[in-house]
Amino acid sequence: MPWSIYIAHFFGAAFVANALPHLTAGIAGKPLQSPFASPPFRGMSSPRVNVAWALANLAFAYLLLVRVGPLDLYHWHDAASAFVGFSSMAFICSRSFVRLRREGVG
Repeated sequence: MPWSIYIAHFFGAAFVANALPHLTAGIAGKPLQSPFASPPFRGMSSPRVNVAWALANLAFAYLLLVRVGPLDLYHWHDAASAFVGFSSMAFICSRSFVRLRREGVG
């Protein structure tokens, strides 16, 4: 399998991980930072914006995981590339949210 498929798995899973906090906050009716806030990535976006951003992330994830590189979790290399992408984005989001909370944003 070409290496570009593993890159698609990595980023597709990262989009899934990025969708989770936005979808959770949006459904709970809570604001959360997003690229569409003012200032971008620091200000708070409305719950509707967060749900829309989560759905966009899931659409990109679908394209990358299903259409570009069909993800087969029975193959360890497919699962590993997706796991690394998901966990990388999860840690990036966690670090970002903690830093912003310490600064008093959100």
